[in-house]
Order: sequence, then C-alpha cells, then structure tokens
Amino acid sequence: MGVFTYTDEYTSSVPPARLFKALIVDSHNLIPKLMPLAVKSIDIIEGDGGAGSIRQINFGEGSQVKSMKNRIDELDLENFSYKYSLIEGDGLMNKLGKITYDVKFEPTRDGGSKSKMSSTYYTKGDIVLTEDEIKEGKEKALGMYKIVEAYLLQNPDAYV
Repeated sequence: MGVFTYTDEYTSSVPPARLFKALIVDSHNLIPKLMPLAVKSIDIIEGDGGAGSIRQINFGEGSQVKSMKNRIDELDLENFSYKYSLIEGDGLMNKLGKITYDVKFEPTRDGGSKSKMSSTYYTKGDIVLTEDEIKEGKEKALGMYKIVEAYLLQNPDAYV
C-alpha cells in the first residue's frame, strides 16, 4: 500500500465561520440546492452529523461517480476544522482503500479566510495515482468551493 499526501490552500473574502457553516456543517442541504445536476443528494445515513457519522453523496445522472460514503472523523465547530474520510464508492476508483481529508478555515487580516486542505490517498497494493487523477479531484473540490463562495457573496445574510 502506498500513501501520498497533497496540500492546498485557498483564500476567500468570506469569513471562515460562514464558509465553514455552508461548506461543512450544512453542506448536506446547501450543495444539492446549488449544484442539483451534479449532486442529487447528501444523506446522513448513520449518526447525527457529528464525528462518527456516515454521509452518502449521490451524484446526478450521467456522472462517472454514482455515490460515495464519507465518515466524519472530527468536527470542531469552534476552530472551524473538519476531518473526514472517503471510505466507500466510485470515487475510490478501485485503486484506493480510502482518502482522508483535513480541512481548516482560518481568518485573514482583511476579514476573509484562508482554507487549508490536506488530502492523504491510501492506494491498494502497488498502484500509483497519476497527476491527472489527483488534479481532477482537486478541480472538482475547488469548483464546489467557488460555487458556495459565490453564493455566500451574493447572499450576505446567509450563514451568518
């Protein structure tokens, strides 16, 4: 088994509390509304939405990925940090045992936020992921981030 870790950082003019509430805490409600063709639903299938809960993401028709299951490993509402693992589904591409994510939203001096994300891929056997496979996953995550950010900028009273 191979283990590969990648880190990314994004900045936004939206404060960390709003981004965290929208992207993490209420994502199961907001994301399907903002991206109905891409994400059909996000269902909490085990637990109360906190640490230990399992969420199933169901993707829209025509998507290469039909569904995925994430386990919430840590949810820190005060420090705007979130750790979760992709544990099951098409997103693992039959190449991965799991992917773990560590996300932290921090305030910036201008009132916005800096989002730090670390992704750790656990491959099966001797499989090596290509740069294109990693890049595709990053681009999808960034696309969702940008859609939520745009929604929050257009709706200043949402998630305050």
